[in-house]
Amino acid sequence: MTEMLYRSGQESQPGGFDERITADAGRTSPIEWVRSRRAERGLRREEAAHSRLYRRIGNLIGHLGDEWHVLDLRELSGDEHDSFLAVGPGGVFAVTVKDHGRSRVSFAGDVVQIDGKRPKYVEEARREARSAAESLSRSAGVSIPVMPVLAFAGSGKISFYGVPKGCLVTAYHELPRILNARGTRLTVETVDKVFALATHPATWFTADYGQLAEDYRWYPDGEHVGTDKRGHAE
Repeated sequence: MTEMLYRSGQESQPGGFDERITADAGRTSPIEWVRSRRAERGLRREEAAHSRLYRRIGNLIGHLGDEWHVLDLRELSGDEHDSFLAVGPGGVFAVTVKDHGRSRVSFAGDVVQIDGKRPKYVEEARREARSAAESLSRSAGVSIPVMPVLAFAGSGKISFYGVPKGCLVTAYHELPRILNARGTRLTVETVDKVFALATHPATWFTADYGQLAEDYRWYPDGEHVGTDKRGHAE
């Protein structure tokens, strides 16, 4: 069959045929090229999104005040996170930031609707907070609650027909006011202890707490440990 592709009297495979096959075998196929381009674009978008998040963290620190600590969860844990940890007098918060541009955001309980779509933003925010709480509590040896916060960075209107339970929702520019409005639930000593715990590598990469939990125990035996709420309103 192959011989029919060549004139009569010529070899079925002209000279240099094997060489051409060998040379072409090392070239990237069009499908592989398209896949690599998509992967590169996805990586650039991810890096740009993280850069925006990092700038927002710096901006937030300036508005919250010196008594607050704000930490990038991706840098802390090494996992893919688009959220950050805020530790201050009002408590411990895992803040997930979403860009919605000019689109309107509607809430009906846990259901979020943007441009006809229903992204699982509330579930994602709760998952980030739960993961942070588990890591901090495991290392401390006591329960450290972390409140999920969903902050929208955009100019579109946010409307509510029912708010999600156990999750704060706000426009990003209102975030400092929302966090400071939580009052004083933790003492300065407690905030510093939780911050030190959050920045310790063992918190995010070690299964057992060991000596780290003992370092976190700053009250004498028989007194309160962990989150200090003595003398502060709930």
